[in-house]
Amino acid sequence: MRGTKTQYLRSVFALHYVHGMHTPQQTMSNGGLSLPTSVSGEKPPFTRSTANFHPSVWGDHFLSFVPSSVESDSSIEQAKLLKEDVRKRLVSPIDDNNFSFKLNFIDSVQRLGVSYHFEQEIDSALCRIYEISTKDNDIIANNDDLYHTALLFRLLRQHGYRISPSVFFKFKDQSGKFKESLANDIEGMLCLYEAAQIRCHGEHVLEEAHNFSLEQLTQFMTTQLSCSLTTRVQHSLRQSLCRGLPRLEATYFMSFYEEYPSHDEKLLTFAKLDFNKLQELHLKEVSNLTKWWAKDLDVSSNLPFTRDRIVECYFWALGVYFEPQYSRWITAKLAALGTIIDDIYDAYGTIEELNLFTIAIDRWDTRCLVDLPKYMQVCYKAILDVYEEIEQEMRKQRKVFSIKYVKKEIKRLVHAQMAEATWCHSNHIPTLEEYMQVRILSSGYPMLITSSFLGMEDITEEILIWATNEPIIIAACTLMFRITDDIVGDEIEQERQHVVSSIQCYMKEHKISRKRAIEELLKLVENAWKDINDACLAPTQVPMKFLMRAVNFTRVADVFYKDEDTYTNAGGIMKDHIETLLVKKMSV
Repeated sequence: MRGTKTQYLRSVFALHYVHGMHTPQQTMSNGGLSLPTSVSGEKPPFTRSTANFHPSVWGDHFLSFVPSSVESDSSIEQAKLLKEDVRKRLVSPIDDNNFSFKLNFIDSVQRLGVSYHFEQEIDSALCRIYEISTKDNDIIANNDDLYHTALLFRLLRQHGYRISPSVFFKFKDQSGKFKESLANDIEGMLCLYEAAQIRCHGEHVLEEAHNFSLEQLTQFMTTQLSCSLTTRVQHSLRQSLCRGLPRLEATYFMSFYEEYPSHDEKLLTFAKLDFNKLQELHLKEVSNLTKWWAKDLDVSSNLPFTRDRIVECYFWALGVYFEPQYSRWITAKLAALGTIIDDIYDAYGTIEELNLFTIAIDRWDTRCLVDLPKYMQVCYKAILDVYEEIEQEMRKQRKVFSIKYVKKEIKRLVHAQMAEATWCHSNHIPTLEEYMQVRILSSGYPMLITSSFLGMEDITEEILIWATNEPIIIAACTLMFRITDDIVGDEIEQERQHVVSSIQCYMKEHKISRKRAIEELLKLVENAWKDINDACLAPTQVPMKFLMRAVNFTRVADVFYKDEDTYTNAGGIMKDHIETLLVKKMSV
């Protein structure tokens, strides 16, 4: 293995190795299960805290599902013919005459969201392209086209090939800087900017490429560009392709792509038909989840203090995998339960109640229900019921081995939440390393990433062993999520009693201002992305399809927490995103 989460955090924070560092369980007084008392032995009075989260912005919009008539016999047949046409062009021979065309076509297939239909064909084509590019460097060395060089680099890197960033040396002048003449190539700048997003540690030419392309694209925004080109540049600067949600980015690309003079009408039509077909499946799934949440659990009545975000939880799962071969309900339900758990520990439960709940989760026994207050009974029973449902599904698939791993993760989550509550109750400000050891677990991401693998048909026990032994990609993904969430949500959360954030820990530890602390933490986020990029380059520890789940969880965090906490405050851009994927259909 390339290291564990603990080793990763220590290297990230450049702190001296300390034997016996506190685990989440050890951080809590007496194992985290002791009740605070006054000197006289009496329990102190308390005022129950609430965060006043806004209600669901969707109401019962997705509660009922009525299949539409988008898939007529004629559209099904049309999609089959168009799919075959795309496949034929992907498998056609590659030579010097069609090399650039093949790159553009593969890129369009991927960006339009239909590459899952042609995984083998694309893998074979890129393997051939890599062989040609590395065996005979003439194609790269003699190609002074920045756009296609950057596109070649990005496509191969995205598929795990360790193509060297030295391919960009030829675009530098004698002083070692990127040639100023490149600034006139807007398409090339866009492609260079996207290619630079997949940089790893020590790749200085890609750092320079990122800074150069960012500067030029920003300057373009002050010039007279076409409306379409301005929109594309704005979108890329706000949400780069490699850090965006594939399903969401596909909808944006469709609007750009159809304005290209050379766009492929058959490919575009196929992508739109496929989008509408998948949307029907997604609507059915979110409807079933809404019924479970609103009817079976009756969250608005039984747990009125928690965030009512079941639709957003499904959108979260949709960001992790939208393809039809994957099962999203496990990820969505556990994300919803994780939200309830977070709000209980973070905003509602008393320290005594939280101790009881932590004990109950450890025991995993319905007999613990009698020890819990009513609102916790609802949550506890829902957890046991959902895990029973997961176990039944895994038994059908002969994968019952997976249950112990996902149970382990939710127990670790709850212990970390208890550690946070103890910190909050005692006004403790930990070191940043100690903070991250706990808050990475309490974020729920290790649990959700591991659990998401259960929605994949070819999950093995080896994959789950890897996932639950702190691989760097999951640690990096979770660190990025934790810090971005802290940055956009800290000021609002600190208006009430709340555990400290990474910002406050960093400020105290390094005796610096809030602004400087955020700047330094954002550097850790960029380093985490580099670690994620490196983990996806061959040879990988596990198959790429499993690594992509972690990558997509990171992308979800990037989208959800870019400027504000759009999960908690779900009425703005989050609502727009969900409407784009689950409400609006593509006109064909």
